[in-house]
Amino acid sequence: MATSSGGLSALSRILGSLPGDFKAAIAIVMHISPDHKSLLAEILGCRTALRVKQAQAGDTLYHSGVFIAPPNHHMMVTEGGVLVLSSPSAEKVHYARPSAEPLFASVARIYQSKSIAVVLTGGDGDGSTGVGIIKDRGGIVIAQDRSTSQDFSMPETAIETGDVDFILPLDEIAPKLLHLVSACG
Repeated sequence: MATSSGGLSALSRILGSLPGDFKAAIAIVMHISPDHKSLLAEILGCRTALRVKQAQAGDTLYHSGVFIAPPNHHMMVTEGGVLVLSSPSAEKVHYARPSAEPLFASVARIYQSKSIAVVLTGGDGDGSTGVGIIKDRGGIVIAQDRSTSQDFSMPETAIETGDVDFILPLDEIAPKLLHLVSACG
């Protein structure tokens, strides 16, 4: 999942609607200031039955786990679902670090057709390249609709690529994720 402005509310509603035994891992990139300690994992952890943590290098993805990219680090997935974090001096992508692009590209490479990218409210074009990579590998792409986005720029840019499978209001994203994950078995 990728988000920016309005992301805390969007993530709270989606994660709060997923059961504690959700059969997939969730990796999140949210554009937040690197100048302060992030409390995003703690806040979201109080709003969902899922296990939420700020990602650390070497963490391994697991079902019902939510991993949030730390401020100022790109997050990528490698073989075996192991997380890798960039250095804080890594190049920004779409003026952001963390960016959805490295995350989506790495998820597509590792999980192929079992990949699901979700682009939520936010102000820039982050994720627009990554959704194409997800689609090229047979994955699914969801974008939040205009009416429920605080800032529609991120979802709109993804939609304009032609690679988005579902454009959904915020409250329909969790049920769609449940359906897609159960269909993958």
